[in-house]
Amino acid sequence: MTRIQHTLPHSFSLPAKLRRGLVAAVTAASLCSTAIAAEDASRGPSPYNFNTETWMQPFAEPGFSWGGTSGVYVESQERIFVLQRGETELPNPIPSEYTSFAGSLGWNVLRGRGRVWQNCLYVINADGELLEVWDQWDHLFTGTDGPGPHRIRMSPYDDEKRLWLIDETGHIIYVFSNDGENLLMTLGEKNIAGEDETHYAQPQDVAFLPDGKFLIADGLRNTRIVVRNADGSFHSQFGERGKEAHQFSSVHALALGPDERLYALDRDNLDVKVFQQTAARDSAQYPNYEYVTTWGGLGMPLDITVSEDSAWVTDLNPPKIVQFNLDGTRKYSWNLPTEGPDFWIEMHSLSVDDEGNLYGTDNQAGRPQMLSPKSGADPTLIVKRPYVPQ
Repeated sequence: MTRIQHTLPHSFSLPAKLRRGLVAAVTAASLCSTAIAAEDASRGPSPYNFNTETWMQPFAEPGFSWGGTSGVYVESQERIFVLQRGETELPNPIPSEYTSFAGSLGWNVLRGRGRVWQNCLYVINADGELLEVWDQWDHLFTGTDGPGPHRIRMSPYDDEKRLWLIDETGHIIYVFSNDGENLLMTLGEKNIAGEDETHYAQPQDVAFLPDGKFLIADGLRNTRIVVRNADGSFHSQFGERGKEAHQFSSVHALALGPDERLYALDRDNLDVKVFQQTAARDSAQYPNYEYVTTWGGLGMPLDITVSEDSAWVTDLNPPKIVQFNLDGTRKYSWNLPTEGPDFWIEMHSLSVDDEGNLYGTDNQAGRPQMLSPKSGADPTLIVKRPYVPQ
């Protein structure tokens, strides 16, 4: 190897500001190269079959189809909750290229094209059969000027199995009874953004602690995580805005893992922040989270789920699933199809059942999909049910 060495006169020195800039640029380039190399080494084929053409079909009235499908939560194979940002009114006559979802027309329904605020919440089973439509709550979103409801969750500690719905545009969180008959609690003030103890600004997610406390990802306009007591009263908050490794530009999703660690997905900084809970469970300070590390090299992460030994992130650019070991190293990644009958624009939310079937929602192409593990697939690559701290 021939080495070419360039020298500068002994009297020459770069300005300190320029030297710092060069060091930062070299460091960033090095980190980027390392992340790309890790991604290339971990990428492989999908361990799942796509069941799009044989699974659920739209239940909308003629002339309508699914809307931007933002959330999914699997309670069991007999009860799967799906959240969509209204339905999409199709053109009349319906173009011949339409199959069963607005994305087949080349539409991106995230932008609101054809949006009608109806049938926002519904319940299906693992076979894609429609069980319930909670249209009695559509009025909560009617007139929304923006994306609207963002995500749905359920506490693993809740015997009543209440459904939590995070409405980013309304700056509010709704808690429903499992049968959809009653709205049991609201957090925040509808259409009023704020950063105090009782208001939010585009909240994104919620996660649950064993003692009944819960964490709110607040979220896009705010960049903080709010801790609330079991009765909904304010406990504490943490997080700050910025581009440093420990800072947030957004808090888009939350997940809890082993050893009392919290994983906070920062969509806009393209990474996942890891925090350690340090307070004694029986102390007034519990929970107290301290920053540990950041997992980077992502395209635009959207959701995260954590098991006892892995974390799976839904990512963009291109749409894919990235699997991490819990030490932050990449274990595996696989791309979602971007053409053909199974194509995705994004997997905005994901949830899994006890048999390893993966349910994902496309907030831009506008539909849910179910993926089933391939026969003979490496079981360590199959997304597992979320870890439940005890």
